[in-house]
Amino acid sequence: MYLWIKAFHIVFIASWFAGLFYLPRIFVNLAQETNPAVLERLLGMGRRLYRFTTMLMIPALLLGLWLWLGFGIKGGWLHAKLALVILVIGYHHACGSLLKKFERGANTRSHKWFRVFNEVPVLLLIAIVILVVVKPF
Repeated sequence: MYLWIKAFHIVFIASWFAGLFYLPRIFVNLAQETNPAVLERLLGMGRRLYRFTTMLMIPALLLGLWLWLGFGIKGGWLHAKLALVILVIGYHHACGSLLKKFERGANTRSHKWFRVFNEVPVLLLIAIVILVVVKPF
Protein backbone atom coordinates (compact mmCIF):
# COMPACT_ATOMS: atom_id res chain seq x y z
CA MET A 1 0.00 0.00 0.00
CA TYR A 2 2.87 2.36 0.88
CA LEU A 3 4.32 2.27 -2.65
CA TRP A 4 0.93 3.00 -4.25
CA ILE A 5 0.38 6.00 -2.01
CA LYS A 6 3.91 7.21 -2.67
CA ALA A 7 3.48 6.79 -6.44
CA PHE A 8 0.25 8.79 -6.51
CA HIS A 9 1.78 11.41 -4.20
CA ILE A 10 4.60 11.88 -6.72
CA VAL A 11 2.14 12.09 -9.63
CA PHE A 12 0.05 14.77 -7.93
CA ILE A 13 3.13 16.70 -6.80
CA ALA A 14 4.51 16.70 -10.36
CA SER A 15 1.15 17.83 -11.72
CA TRP A 16 0.75 20.55 -9.09
CA PHE A 17 4.21 21.90 -9.82
CA ALA A 18 3.54 21.87 -13.56
CA GLY A 19 0.72 24.32 -12.87
CA LEU A 20 2.96 26.39 -10.58
CA PHE A 21 5.56 26.56 -13.34
CA TYR A 22 3.08 27.68 -16.00
CA LEU A 23 0.79 30.08 -14.13
CA PRO A 24 3.49 32.72 -13.52
CA ARG A 25 4.36 32.42 -17.22
CA ILE A 26 0.81 33.55 -17.93
CA PHE A 27 1.45 36.44 -15.51
CA VAL A 28 4.52 37.45 -17.57
CA ASN A 29 2.30 37.66 -20.64
CA LEU A 30 -0.47 39.50 -18.75
CA ALA A 31 2.04 42.08 -17.51
CA GLN A 32 3.18 42.76 -21.10
CA GLU A 33 -0.15 42.65 -22.92
CA THR A 34 -2.31 45.69 -23.73
CA ASN A 35 -4.90 44.21 -26.11
CA PRO A 36 -8.17 43.79 -24.11
CA ALA A 37 -9.21 40.64 -26.02
CA VAL A 38 -5.86 38.98 -25.41
CA LEU A 39 -5.90 40.06 -21.76
CA GLU A 40 -9.33 38.45 -21.27
CA ARG A 41 -8.15 35.23 -22.92
CA LEU A 42 -5.03 35.10 -20.72
CA LEU A 43 -7.11 35.81 -17.61
CA GLY A 44 -9.44 32.95 -18.52
CA MET A 45 -6.46 30.64 -18.97
CA GLY A 46 -5.05 31.79 -15.63
CA ARG A 47 -8.35 31.25 -13.80
CA ARG A 48 -8.79 27.74 -15.18
CA LEU A 49 -5.18 26.79 -14.50
CA TYR A 50 -5.31 28.12 -10.93
CA ARG A 51 -8.50 26.14 -10.19
CA PHE A 52 -7.05 22.99 -11.75
CA THR A 53 -3.74 23.45 -9.93
CA THR A 54 -5.62 23.84 -6.64
CA MET A 55 -7.47 20.59 -7.32
CA LEU A 56 -4.10 18.88 -7.85
CA MET A 57 -2.60 20.39 -4.69
CA ILE A 58 -5.23 18.90 -2.39
CA PRO A 59 -4.60 15.18 -3.09
CA ALA A 60 -0.85 15.86 -3.22
CA LEU A 61 -0.98 17.25 0.32
CA LEU A 62 -3.39 14.61 1.62
CA LEU A 63 -1.30 11.76 0.23
CA GLY A 64 1.84 13.34 1.72
CA LEU A 65 0.09 13.60 5.08
CA TRP A 66 -0.93 9.95 4.80
CA LEU A 67 2.68 8.95 4.08
CA TRP A 68 3.93 10.96 7.02
CA LEU A 69 1.35 10.01 9.65
CA GLY A 70 0.26 6.63 8.33
CA PHE A 71 3.70 5.15 7.79
CA GLY A 72 5.71 6.96 10.44
CA ILE A 73 8.15 8.71 8.15
CA LYS A 74 10.44 10.89 10.25
CA GLY A 75 13.79 12.59 10.38
CA GLY A 76 15.32 16.06 10.33
CA TRP A 77 15.10 16.15 6.54
CA LEU A 78 11.32 15.78 6.86
CA HIS A 79 11.05 18.89 9.04
CA ALA A 80 12.98 20.88 6.45
CA LYS A 81 10.81 19.42 3.66
CA LEU A 82 7.61 20.33 5.51
CA ALA A 83 8.87 23.90 5.94
CA LEU A 84 9.47 24.07 2.18
CA VAL A 85 6.05 22.57 1.48
CA ILE A 86 4.52 25.37 3.56
CA LEU A 87 6.41 27.84 1.36
CA VAL A 88 5.05 26.10 -1.76
CA ILE A 89 1.51 26.38 -0.39
CA GLY A 90 2.16 30.07 0.29
CA TYR A 91 3.48 30.50 -3.25
CA HIS A 92 0.36 28.81 -4.60
CA HIS A 93 -1.88 31.22 -2.69
CA ALA A 94 0.29 34.17 -3.73
CA CYS A 95 -0.39 33.15 -7.35
CA GLY A 96 -4.12 33.29 -6.59
CA SER A 97 -3.73 36.76 -5.09
CA LEU A 98 -1.74 37.98 -8.09
CA LEU A 99 -4.35 36.57 -10.45
CA LYS A 100 -7.06 38.53 -8.60
CA LYS A 101 -4.97 41.70 -8.98
CA PHE A 102 -4.77 41.11 -12.73
CA GLU A 103 -8.55 40.56 -12.82
CA ARG A 104 -9.09 43.92 -11.08
CA GLY A 105 -6.56 45.64 -13.33
CA ALA A 106 -4.50 46.44 -10.24
CA ASN A 107 -1.21 44.74 -11.11
CA THR A 108 1.78 47.00 -10.47
CA ARG A 109 4.55 44.51 -11.18
CA SER A 110 6.60 44.28 -14.37
CA HIS A 111 6.99 41.27 -16.62
CA LYS A 112 10.63 41.12 -15.41
CA TRP A 113 9.46 40.70 -11.82
CA PHE A 114 7.19 37.85 -12.89
CA ARG A 115 10.08 36.19 -14.74
CA VAL A 116 12.00 36.06 -11.45
CA PHE A 117 8.87 35.05 -9.51
CA ASN A 118 8.47 32.17 -11.99
CA GLU A 119 11.78 30.65 -10.81
CA VAL A 120 10.72 30.28 -7.16
CA PRO A 121 8.86 26.94 -7.53
CA VAL A 122 11.79 25.50 -9.48
CA LEU A 123 14.15 26.25 -6.60
CA LEU A 124 11.68 24.93 -4.05
CA LEU A 125 11.20 21.70 -6.01
CA ILE A 126 14.95 21.16 -6.34
CA ALA A 127 15.42 21.63 -2.59
CA ILE A 128 12.50 19.32 -1.74
CA VAL A 129 13.68 16.55 -4.06
CA ILE A 130 17.20 16.74 -2.64
CA LEU A 131 15.86 16.51 0.91
CA VAL A 132 13.65 13.53 0.06
CA VAL A 133 16.19 11.58 -1.95
CA VAL A 134 19.47 12.42 -0.18
CA LYS A 135 18.06 12.85 3.35
CA PRO A 136 21.12 14.89 4.37
CA PHE A 137 20.10 15.00 8.04
